[in-house]
Amino acid sequence: MKFNNKTEDIVDTNSENSSNTFKIKEPPVLFDKTQKLIHKIENMLGHKMLVYWMSHRGSVCQNDIIALYEIFKTLGRQDKISLFIKSNGGDVEAALRIVNLIRSYCSNVNALIPLECASAATMIAMGANEVFMGPLSHLTAIDSSIRHDLSPIDERENRRIRVSQDELQRIIKLWENRAHEHHGNPFAEVFKYIHPLVIGALDRSSSLSIKVCKEILSYHLTDESECDRISKHLNSEYPSHGYPITAREASRIGLNVTTLDDELNNALLELNQKYSEMAQRALTDYDEYNYHDNEILNILEAEGIQIYYQNDKDWNYIKEERRYQILNDESSWRKIQMQGNKKTKSILHIG
Repeated sequence: MKFNNKTEDIVDTNSENSSNTFKIKEPPVLFDKTQKLIHKIENMLGHKMLVYWMSHRGSVCQNDIIALYEIFKTLGRQDKISLFIKSNGGDVEAALRIVNLIRSYCSNVNALIPLECASAATMIAMGANEVFMGPLSHLTAIDSSIRHDLSPIDERENRRIRVSQDELQRIIKLWENRAHEHHGNPFAEVFKYIHPLVIGALDRSSSLSIKVCKEILSYHLTDESECDRISKHLNSEYPSHGYPITAREASRIGLNVTTLDDELNNALLELNQKYSEMAQRALTDYDEYNYHDNEILNILEAEGIQIYYQNDKDWNYIKEERRYQILNDESSWRKIQMQGNKKTKSILHIG
């Protein structure tokens, strides 16, 4: 079978009928509609807005920083900017670099959080002077979990599982609270299932989360002890990584939280709907073991420019190994920009 990604067709060259083709599903790109909504929201705000949005399968990553820099090359320096964030998280080190880049172009930053802003995205929100949250908004804890090369294997999925610092600490705590003298050292038993290097990596990851959080907060909080307190609270005080921290609780933690105006909140939710439509699943099945993925994952946008990351790759299921492998990966960052009255499209070579 020949996979032709230059066009939108895949031709089955093994078939007696060469007209047997697959039409590759393409998600819609709604630049004109999202630009209209951004213009409307900026009129409400009275200043520029930057969008940092991703689907549930997207994540905060290092390449986002280069894409964001492309946005600022168009946007320029601003006295004040609002950052609309919607994300389930990702790379905490990328979060620090993103905040640093935004702060390099703007000293007064508001975070607009109409929906989920989790994990590493919570860290980005904490880089804002003021966090605006609505009735559907939530932040989350920043505690660590990792999928290490020496992590235990999930036998059903045949892949390494994620191990969390909180889970490990709870095992040790339960052992200490309930064990008798003859039970010995809890780590001797834990090491039978979790490699010592994984535990070391978890401790380092937890320290990293606290360090990054403190550094991000320091962009607008001068009290070092307060930065330390908030960072440690978010890293260790929640029973679940996904625990929803609402506006009410975020205020109690010490974040500068303001309630989103209803009209602004509804406009942001409308913009989210457009991005959700762009990021719909775009899978084309070739057969039961092969398919093509064209899904849009991350979207960054400001007035006059939109940059998004789109998958463009084939997946093949290896039955004997019970896992998928990627083939023909031509995924890329793509840019749409207004040049006067003309709209241009291009591929960005990032990473």
